[in-house]
Amino acid sequence: MIQEINDDNFEKVVIESDKPILVDFWAPWCAPCRTLSAILKDLYIEYKEKAIVFQLNVDKNPKTSSKYGIRSIPTMFFFKNGEKKDMHIGVASKEEIRKKLDSLII
Repeated sequence: MIQEINDDNFEKVVIESDKPILVDFWAPWCAPCRTLSAILKDLYIEYKEKAIVFQLNVDKNPKTSSKYGIRSIPTMFFFKNGEKKDMHIGVASKEEIRKKLDSLII
């Protein structure tokens, strides 16, 4: 199961991590978010040792969503060494997401 993060622990678990991280900004009422979530569950298992996949509910965490300028969901941010390296707005294929994650691991 993909771990939920929030305004309180975002800095600790994302910015201070030494592993590449994908953060999915989403909401439960968003149909495209649910589609993406199914893809991310597979990638969470596939990349468990190499990268971390988190979800952040934008409705429950307005501080972080606002800080990162989230205007549309789903939005994925890709972090490495605490820096946002890439992003994607909308649903993406497993292959597209895999390419972005692989670029952070190398």
